Amino acid sequence: MKKILVINAGSSSLKYQLYDMTDESVLAKGRVERIGMDASIVVHEPKNREDLRYVEEILDHTTAVRVVLQKLTDPEYGVIQSIDEIDAVGHRIVHGGEKLTQSMLVDDNVKQEIRSLFDLAPLHNPAHLMGITAIENNLPNVPQTVVFDTAFHSTMPPMCYMYPIPKVLYRKHKVRRYGFHGTSHQYVSEQAAKFLNKPLESLKIITCHIGNGASVTAIKDGKSFDTSMGMTPLEGLMMGTRSGDIDPAIVPYAMAKEELTVNEVNSMLNKHSGLMAISGLSSDMREITESMDTDPNAKLAFDMFEYRLRKYIGSYAAALNGVDVIVFTAGIGENSVVLRKAVCENLTYLGVKLDEQRNAERVSKDRRISADDSKVEVLVIPTNEELMIARDTYRLLEGIQQ
Repeated sequence: MKKILVINAGSSSLKYQLYDMTDESVLAKGRVERIGMDASIVVHEPKNREDLRYVEEILDHTTAVRVVLQKLTDPEYGVIQSIDEIDAVGHRIVHGGEKLTQSMLVDDNVKQEIRSLFDLAPLHNPAHLMGITAIENNLPNVPQTVVFDTAFHSTMPPMCYMYPIPKVLYRKHKVRRYGFHGTSHQYVSEQAAKFLNKPLESLKIITCHIGNGASVTAIKDGKSFDTSMGMTPLEGLMMGTRSGDIDPAIVPYAMAKEELTVNEVNSMLNKHSGLMAISGLSSDMREITESMDTDPNAKLAFDMFEYRLRKYIGSYAAALNGVDVIVFTAGIGENSVVLRKAVCENLTYLGVKLDEQRNAERVSKDRRISADDSKVEVLVIPTNEELMIARDTYRLLEGIQQ
């Protein structure tokens, strides 16, 4: 088995990457956007070929997958001769709940469990299941695997994942912390150990996945010990459009004062809060940092974002009784020189010492940005969730074939 297709299906989008696992290279990647509309956008980026971008009508995910397979085998833009070369398909699934705690092969029971979690991930799990069905319709004989964002966090102890609310909500409705971005946190923690040439189990690591959605994870003995996102991705850090942690009493108060419905207040906290709400400018950290010197609202948004991130790092250093490594990853974490500098300059009490020249380098590779005499290693590691999915799929399929 050599070639694995990785799929990330959204409600109106489908992203893909085709891997050759002999060297873990990406043969092609792309996306289909605006599925269900008459002007869907197809972007196909084959290795060592010219990129392709065009618009056509794509009304469902099955058609989107058919288009992707056509592009992968196209005489001009393709990278394989036939779809028979695809040995397996790996899917990203946001929520695995309490039962789906490791990557696994797709069968009827797995699909039913993913379906049972629709209430916990209404925006994601239904779309992921559509992706699985679309592959079944186009590649009926190809094995499929599922890799869960929540799985890495299944090692959290009860004192970290339970909420201090009536336990009936946990017993009946599984209200608890699940955490997300697990595939990313696992990948960058493993890469950090490799970069430092130290056993993963020997390190206390705090990983910061900082993008439009953002989360921090405390990793102990190579396992997730605690993480900032909760039952949903709303809890934790201030984000692009999400509020993160707030006083829960704000919700009924705002509903009463503004006569908001449950859906309206949910939309407010998820889509109209965070950087966007405070800056009044953008949810994009690049635009905010560019405007900080002239726009006090942009400056406030940046300061709040940095402060809340720094507080979580500090609390997880306490939770781990120390920290050996801090990792920055994802769009903001990998690219914002200004944010990393601001965070690290306020962590000197932990022994963090930033090398400003290293931090200012703009290269997409695993690298150290802390000074040689820093007591805590600070690393920037580009995340690669798709590669983790491909590796897990490869491992599962190899196990069957042996």
